[in-house]
Amino acid sequence: MHTVKLCPCESKKPYSVCCEPYHNGIAAPTAEALMRSRYTAFALGLEEYLLQTWHPETRPSTLNLAEDAATKWLGLQVKNTANISEKKATVEFVARYKIAGKAERLHELSEFERIEGRWYYLVGSDPR
Repeated sequence: MHTVKLCPCESKKPYSVCCEPYHNGIAAPTAEALMRSRYTAFALGLEEYLLQTWHPETRPSTLNLAEDAATKWLGLQVKNTANISEKKATVEFVARYKIAGKAERLHELSEFERIEGRWYYLVGSDPR
């Protein structure tokens, strides 16, 4: 029997119809879709995609995900999304992961900006 690979972003959809199209170059239609695809890119080690979807003003020169190979991404919970304007949006989420067997949580309020029809991750902060 063929098993469908569910998307790591926990949308309950197959990866092939969830985040994979964005990883292959289709523009994410919303800030939440971009955020989910970036979480999945971290889980799958897609460094180039992460850099491409990072806002030019805040993008690091490298990520070196290979050095973080000990990180295992466990799940994503989207808490809230807000469209501030046509070009600005926020997504609050909790990502669960393990480093060297120790469970961790990243709770972040991410800011996104749309430039020429594409969403980009701008910056993240602690929402608490």
